[in-house]
Amino acid sequence: MDQNRDGFIDKNDLRDTFAALGRLNVKQEEIDDMLKEASGADPEETILNAFKVFDPEGKGILKKEYVTEMLTTQADRFSAEEMEQMFTAFPPDAAGNLDYRNLVHIITHGEEKDQE
Repeated sequence: MDQNRDGFIDKNDLRDTFAALGRLNVKQEEIDDMLKEASGADPEETILNAFKVFDPEGKGILKKEYVTEMLTTQADRFSAEEMEQMFTAFPPDAAGNLDYRNLVHIITHGEEKDQE
């Protein structure tokens, strides 16, 4: 999402991300509202919000094929090896769905080890 790679998501980055997704007429108020929501958000919420752009119905899951297409063709593209590593660490279910909420939780909090 950080199109200009300056370490910050700003109005231009959001507009470019929407354009990459085929949404060209985003109102300035919508972008301003998104930036207001993000300020002060914790890393987990910030990453979840990034995934929600790809999940307008809010189901919390994305198809493996769709995630692969987006991550290998948009912005800072993932390589085939990076995609393989991600799906090895966070395998989709039998139907090919990736539970991105779980993925974000593990990224931000780490895996919980079984307590004995």
